[in-house]
This record gives sequence, C-alpha cells and structure tokens, in this order.
Amino acid sequence: MSYLVLARKYRPRTFEQMVGQAHVVQALSNALTQQRLHHAYLFTGTRGVGKTTVSRILAKSLNCMGPDGQGGVTAKPCGVCQACRDIDAGRFVDYVELDAASNRGVDEISQLLDQAVYKPVVGRFKVYMIDEVHMLSNHAFNAMLKTLEEPPEYLKFVLATTDPQKVPPTVLSRCLQFNLRPMAPQTVLEHLQQVLAAEGIEAEPGALRLLARAARGSMRDALSLTDQAIAYGSGILAEAGVRQMLGAVDRGHVYRLIEALAAGDGPALLAITDGMRLQGLSPSGALEEMAGVLQELAVRQVVPQAGTTDDPDDATLQALAAALPPEDTQLLYSIALQGRHELGLAADEYGALTMALLRMLAFRPAVPGAARPASAPLQRSPAATARTSVPPRAAPLAPKPAVPAPPPTRSAPPQGRAPGVAAPRVAAAAVAQAHGTPPWEEEVPAALHPSEEGTPPRPERDETCAPAAAPAAATPVATTPLGDRWQSLVQQMIDRGLVTALVRELALQAQCLAVDESVQPARWQLQVERETLASAPARSRLQAAVSEVLGQAVVLDLSVGPTEDTPARREAQAKAMRQQAAEAAILNDPYVVSLMQEFSTARVVPGSIRPL
Repeated sequence: MSYLVLARKYRPRTFEQMVGQAHVVQALSNALTQQRLHHAYLFTGTRGVGKTTVSRILAKSLNCMGPDGQGGVTAKPCGVCQACRDIDAGRFVDYVELDAASNRGVDEISQLLDQAVYKPVVGRFKVYMIDEVHMLSNHAFNAMLKTLEEPPEYLKFVLATTDPQKVPPTVLSRCLQFNLRPMAPQTVLEHLQQVLAAEGIEAEPGALRLLARAARGSMRDALSLTDQAIAYGSGILAEAGVRQMLGAVDRGHVYRLIEALAAGDGPALLAITDGMRLQGLSPSGALEEMAGVLQELAVRQVVPQAGTTDDPDDATLQALAAALPPEDTQLLYSIALQGRHELGLAADEYGALTMALLRMLAFRPAVPGAARPASAPLQRSPAATARTSVPPRAAPLAPKPAVPAPPPTRSAPPQGRAPGVAAPRVAAAAVAQAHGTPPWEEEVPAALHPSEEGTPPRPERDETCAPAAAPAAATPVATTPLGDRWQSLVQQMIDRGLVTALVRELALQAQCLAVDESVQPARWQLQVERETLASAPARSRLQAAVSEVLGQAVVLDLSVGPTEDTPARREAQAKAMRQQAAEAAILNDPYVVSLMQEFSTARVVPGSIRPL
C-alpha cells in the first residue's frame, strides 16, 4: 500500500476530532441537533485550517444513515454507513466538490446548476461544495445568485474561500458565514504530539515548538512540515535537525543580541551579527525571532505569572524581562517589525539587519548609571534669534540709525544703498513679504509721494503689518524651598541618565510636598496630577534613582492631586520668560525698528523668534 501523508491520514472525520475551531463546531452541531439547517454556508480562513474538512463532515452529518441504516440528520455521523464511507473516500455521487480556481467560468457553474433540479440519487441531501469561490468570474456569480437564494429543499451549498473580500456582497448576504481562525502554536504543538505518538516517532520538544511556529496557524502546513522533518531526520525529530531544515535562527543568538542591547554593548552586537552572517542565518528570520522573544518579554513584564515552567528557556526569558525596562521592550519590538519591512529595500540584507540593530541601540534610552555628557541646565541664555522668511543678504551692512529715512521710489534706490543691491535683511527678523512682489518694487501709493511742502506724510500703519504681539505672560509659579530642593535633585538625575521616558516625565511633573528625614529611610511625599504617571513600576524606578543621587535609601510616597511648584512648571515659566525677552530684544533692535519704519509692509513673521 502506498504511503499516505500525515495531513490526509489524520484528517478529522467528525466534529469531535476538529482542532482549534470550537466556535464553528458548536454552531454547526447545535444547528444539526435542532434541525435548523441553512441552505448555504460560507467558510472563510487561511489555508490549512479546516474549511474542506468541515464541509465533508457537514455532508456526512446531513446524509448519515447510521450503523443500522435507520439514522437521520445528526451532529455525530457514524462513519461506518455507506454514505459516510463514500464521502470519506470521495466517491459519494450526491456530494460534489468544485475547484473555482480552475472552473471559474459561467459555463462550469451553469452545468453544475443544471443538475440541481434533480433530486439526490442515493443520499438525503445534495451538497455542492465550491472551493476558492472568490475566483469565480462576475458572470458566474450572477448565474448562481437565484439558485443560491432559493435552492430546492434537498440542495445545500457550501462555499469556501481564503479571501472573502473578493466575494460579492450579493453572495455574502445569501450565506451563513463562519470564519475559521488560525490555530495557536500551542494548539498545533499538542496535536503534533498526538499524531507522532500514534505514529510511534520520537520528537524533541524544541523540534515540535519550531514546527508549530513555522506552521503559522495552519494545521495542514504543520503536518506537511512534520512529514518533511521525519524524512530529514531519518525517523527522528531532533531540534537541531529541524532548525537546520527550516533555516530558523537559534534563539540563543537572539538572547545574546537582546543582552547586548540591554547592556548598550555595540561591539558585542556587531560581533554576534557577524557570527550569524558566517553561519548563513536568515536576517528576516533573526528579526522575526527577535520580535517573538520581545513579545514574550513584554507579556512577562506586565503579567509575571504568564511564563510556563516547562519551557527550557523560562529562566533566560525571566532574566531578560528583568534586565530590560518595559518601555524599551516596546521600542525594540517596533523597530524589529519595521526592520523586517526594510530588508527588501536594501542591497545587502545583513546590512539592513545591522542597521536595524544599531537603530535599536541608538534610539534606546541610555543605560542608568552609564557615563554620558552632561545635559544643558534648565536655565538658558536669553539671547535670541529668529527664522527669516527670505534668504539673508550676501554681505552685511552697517546698522542704520533709528531716524526714519525718506521712502524709496522705483527710480531711486533707498538711501545708503547702491542701485541693484537687494533690500537689507537681518537674521533676527523677516522684513519682506513671504510671497508676492517685494515692497521696494511696489507702486508707491499717492499718500506716500512728497507733498507740496516737501514733507512726506506717513500713513497709519495697517494692523496686518504690525509686529506680532508678545504672548501673554505665563502664570507665575509660587516657588518653595522644597521645590528648589526637588528641582536640583531632578536635574542631577537627568544629567546622570538615571531617569528616562516615563520615569523622567514623572520626576518633572511631581511636586514635593514634604520630606521626613527623622525616620530611616527618609520619606519623600510627592504628588502628580496625572494618574497614569503614578504607576508602581515608575515609582519604584524613580525611588531607586533618588536613592542613588542622595547616596542613601529613601521611600517615595506618591499621591494624585493638583500641583503648583513642579520642575515642569518652572521650566515652562522660564521658557516663556526667555521667549518674551527674545521678542523684546528683536522688536526694540534699532535696525529692525529702522526697517519697519522704512517699509510700510514690513513685519516680523509670527512665531519666527526663537530664544537661544
């Protein structure tokens, strides 16, 4: 007898043998038990999840005669009657499977529907199963609409597709739709264990985990890969052999990469990558495996008890989850996913892998306690500059006096400028229009021409040309001695890189209400307005950073409520004061005043002034 592949040999024969599709099995079983039978079913889902299998079991349930030949419609077909055996063998005359991928025209569908007028030959129901129904042409769909909506009482339609979006809405509305979901790796692994136990084949747990992940939710793919692995390993499923067959990346490489990232060790990161290149491992597989590990780490960081003790890598995963902050895990996961999409854009995939890993290292916040350049203090110089809306002049000109100059005309250039020289501009303010004709080339209004007495009258300046008003002053912060002490402490933590991301935001938004140093350890009472900042992990990390700066253990008591004197509010007030000083410096600059008096349309571009 010829060999039968595992995917066909262990195809489920009853609803009880179905794996991973309990929601579909329950709905169909209840409908069969209560005799509430629809005339058309649509099964959707990716390949290898059981669409055709469910169709055959449904056909057996509708036509089962029972072991004694007296049975009726049932949710538990006997499997021994003539109808059940013929459907399993693919020779039941009243069960027709049509592949729409190769029979997609209106002629094939019309030929099938022509047979619908005849009653079943040997069975109770005729069942027409159309696989990959989305491949049918529009004319074929139109031809079957009427029969699909009002079929004879003895006819049942079963449609299956991997792409329901391509099925016309007129067909979807006539069917009872069930979505067969991809199966979880653990579900696939357990089923593979049962199959291999029945076959008497030894398998290492690591090999089964690799096969279950490689199947990507498809049980048929899992069984096909298992067949291939059995042949590759001469009847033995070893993890090393299966990994080599699949070209999968050993998780040991991924663990070392994450350890290097957690330690900020760039040379080790590149050394591991070079070693993977020499072994010919797939860059895409490396990023995919890394994303999977990071996902497991994120789950363990939020729900520590989610780990499984039977996993041989459980201890390693627990150590990595403790070494990597949760926000860093999320960042690395996002970069790993994005890096997979960028592999195809690079000439060298390993070069793209290296860049993705270096990006993880570059964008990850600095390791607490590591040396880094001191950041700039919160107080900055009040000197100011502003962006210009036009390019700067080619050569600097001497500042002009504040005395208004006679207005320029088209025939005579402005005083102090040679013909052909562009109007002067300064780096501190924009004095010309961003678009349109420059003001020195506009027609001079009559009101600006010299009067008979020779005195040029100055028109009232239009409000649109007036300089931007200074922003309203920020609400003053009522500073306190405790606020001064907390401000200094937060600045030291930031300079030393002890607080990053969410913890840094918590430190900046917190107000110190009290410090009790009469007890050991000392207790600091902090308050924040946002409840999302007052999480236990963030409080613990901030407490550790404060203890390191002070050189002694402290306890932080964190509460939620209104705040006044916080480092963030102090910084906002200082920024507003610097902005006001910068704008005042620009608007009172003699050269700017001169230009705005000389050109009627000159203005300071709003928002262009930036303090240094």
